[in-house]
Amino acid sequence: MELAFITWNISPEFLHISERVIIRYYGLFWSLGLLVGYFLLHALAKREQYPSLVADKEALYATIGVLIGARLGHCLIYDPVHYLSNPLELFHFWEGGLASHGGGVGVLLALALLARRLRVPFLWIMDRIAIPIAFIATMIRLGNLMNSEIYGVETTRPWGFIFTRAGETLPHHPTQLYEASGYFLVFILLALLYDRRPTLRRYRGLLFSIFLVLMFTVRFLVEFIKEPQSAYEVGMFLNMGQLLSIPFLLYGGYLFVQQLRHGPYEKVKITLSTPKKKRK
Repeated sequence: MELAFITWNISPEFLHISERVIIRYYGLFWSLGLLVGYFLLHALAKREQYPSLVADKEALYATIGVLIGARLGHCLIYDPVHYLSNPLELFHFWEGGLASHGGGVGVLLALALLARRLRVPFLWIMDRIAIPIAFIATMIRLGNLMNSEIYGVETTRPWGFIFTRAGETLPHHPTQLYEASGYFLVFILLALLYDRRPTLRRYRGLLFSIFLVLMFTVRFLVEFIKEPQSAYEVGMFLNMGQLLSIPFLLYGGYLFVQQLRHGPYEKVKITLSTPKKKRK
């Protein structure tokens, strides 16, 4: 009996207007994820009755942090020799190349800065930003699928994908779908916990710790069946994606235990300073 595999030959271009103006699915999914994330942050602000301007700032800082961090992460982790020899190419975002671990570090640094400026606890912000980030991660992996990139090793499973645009003639694990499905389940779980267990919002950092443990567990496990992303990963028992996931996993586990031990905090009060009027 001959197995029927899925031939994946979808064009990565959603809309080709001209040689200079091309809208790709990857960018479209990124944008859609950021847009939905923005509205989710506003929904959380309305739910908890804190200023919507806080949601605007969270979205802005997180977007800048993830884009800069993801780009630098890709360049300096997966191909440092090339980019250090050609530093101007670090800014060639249109050529692709974004690393999720770098994006994660970028978001942490950006929101740590925001927490300091707003004078609110850093973990309070991370508990709320974790929900839209899980959704954004889902959309990014779907974008990778449309690009026929970051797929898995060869498989004989009937759901194997033959990525013809990547030059493949044999079926491979669609690891983009595996990760996207895992991240989406994390998103649903976090949203349900936030909505139906309001007490958890006062365990500062608890939702964020669940996000870290589950997201990076998914990433760590799926990496076992991924094709190597760089030549130096060939032959490694744990690849770079897994090694970079371990610190996030450990911190998430530590944070989870610490917050359960500490118990709930008082409700955070946010007061935004208004600029002083100039005297005439």
